[in-house]
Amino acid sequence: MHQHKRHPELVEGSLPVFVFPTELIFYADDQSTHKQVLTLYNPYEFALKFKVLCTTPNKYVVVDAAGAVKPQCCVDIVIRHRDVRSCHYGVIDKFRLQVSEQSQRKALGRKEVVATLLPSAKEQQKEEEEKRIKEHLSESLFFEQSFQPDNRTVSSGPSLLTVFLGVVCIAALMLPTLGDVESLVPLYLHLSVNQKLVAAYILGLITMAILRT
Repeated sequence: MHQHKRHPELVEGSLPVFVFPTELIFYADDQSTHKQVLTLYNPYEFALKFKVLCTTPNKYVVVDAAGAVKPQCCVDIVIRHRDVRSCHYGVIDKFRLQVSEQSQRKALGRKEVVATLLPSAKEQQKEEEEKRIKEHLSESLFFEQSFQPDNRTVSSGPSLLTVFLGVVCIAALMLPTLGDVESLVPLYLHLSVNQKLVAAYILGLITMAILRT
């Protein structure tokens, strides 16, 4: 005896609904956009019935607002904007597609599609281009700012070791030279001319390093 395959019992609102596109944009200066098409797909092994709801039904005409979709098929839903006025520019309306099994009333799934009326496609493209430029500039500023703290840490001033070596070299140059008999400084602190030249050379290097920081 042949038995029909039964799919698992579905919870209300848990069934994914596949609709394209998910956003409708109508342009007031382009009459060809006043009619849009929503495509509802049914990838499942059982038939679905659907219903289209809207937050502002007085602004739109929905052809075939209710119907059925066979298993693994699709259906086109035509939506026309019938109230193209400037007072509606930028207002976001919503359509909701509810699907259920043909033998049941509960909605197994739903999907919302937003709809917007804009004055002109050219203005929309201009706004998108300006937005891209602003995002690019903000990204550039972000990267510049992120590198600034590193530069500050590098140029935080001479280290204590550098200052200490500088002080030692200055003290060495102030000590008496070997052979200076009249000096009151003990003889073991007398430096040769070569030692003082080395101290002067190191002091010059330290001075250059400090000036660069």
